[in-house]
Amino acid sequence: MNAPRTWEGWQVWDLAGRLNGQIRAVPGVVLGWDMTAALAMAKALGVDARAAAEFLPVIEAVMARHLNQQMDGSREADG
Repeated sequence: MNAPRTWEGWQVWDLAGRLNGQIRAVPGVVLGWDMTAALAMAKALGVDARAAAEFLPVIEAVMARHLNQQMDGSREADG
């Protein structure tokens, strides 16, 4: 259902999986990815820049929401 439908989509999805070390956060909250680093990585990997600029923010929002929900759930379990 949510699988990428284009080559560019697959490239950006693969890129998103490589961005674990580029997470921006403050104590207790994930803000998102370092987009400067993400777009530089996209360029280095030959990912279409327009596709990365279009798709990464959407994927980033879902990633941040889910990680923050997981952290909230683990705090409730600990509390």
